[in-house]
Amino acid sequence: MLKKRIIPCLDIKDGTTVKGINFEGLRNAGDPVELAAKYEMEGADELVFLDITATLEDRKTFADLVKKIARQLSIPFTVGGGISSMEDVRRLLEAGADKISINSSAVKNPQLIYELAKEFGSQCIVVAVDTRFTDGSDLVYIRGGRLATSLNTVDWAKEAASLGAGEILLTSMDGDGTKNGFDIRITKLVSEAVSIPVIASGGAGSADDFIQVFHETKATGALAASIFHFNEVPVQELKQYLKTQKIPVR
Repeated sequence: MLKKRIIPCLDIKDGTTVKGINFEGLRNAGDPVELAAKYEMEGADELVFLDITATLEDRKTFADLVKKIARQLSIPFTVGGGISSMEDVRRLLEAGADKISINSSAVKNPQLIYELAKEFGSQCIVVAVDTRFTDGSDLVYIRGGRLATSLNTVDWAKEAASLGAGEILLTSMDGDGTKNGFDIRITKLVSEAVSIPVIASGGAGSADDFIQVFHETKATGALAASIFHFNEVPVQELKQYLKTQKIPVR
């Protein structure tokens, strides 16, 4: 079994880390630079930075903030939000990102995945998929979860992989911030449908939720925010617990 990755996520709005429930009701969760340093020290495997209103506000991700965070890190650093061109990706990689996450722009122009993977390598391109169970179907949402598309989640993940995405960041909007556990059903469907790594996101509330998602799906990473930000489940303790449960972690 591949070693599993534990990945804290910094959802950024107006330069501050925030967290909500089902993508709404945001509250302040702390300074992103300080949090990045904390996660580096605690042994997180990777860090994800998502500028959650960049697409909605039709602006670019804060490159200066990315630079400050990157200086705190030796672990892989993924950045997303408002990225829609080759220039955007180059700017953020130069600011210190290791990987780039695209969502709305990829749905609007799937060919962008292919072009970015060709230019920067698949290992650099993460396609973020925000999904919600809507009227009996798993649908992809864009624009920070505010706009439903007609795309089926599993079909879209397969298409993204075929176009050259190196990884899928799968967020269950139904689970997001609820702490009721990862959405095992959709994570299982997507992780079994593609051959690239899938990161499970949305709903982590306890250490046992991580054990469940790693036991019951093929997800290679699990992402969480509030339980790490508010020290409910410290990264270091979580990794030690996973080891006792025979789940290989880095």
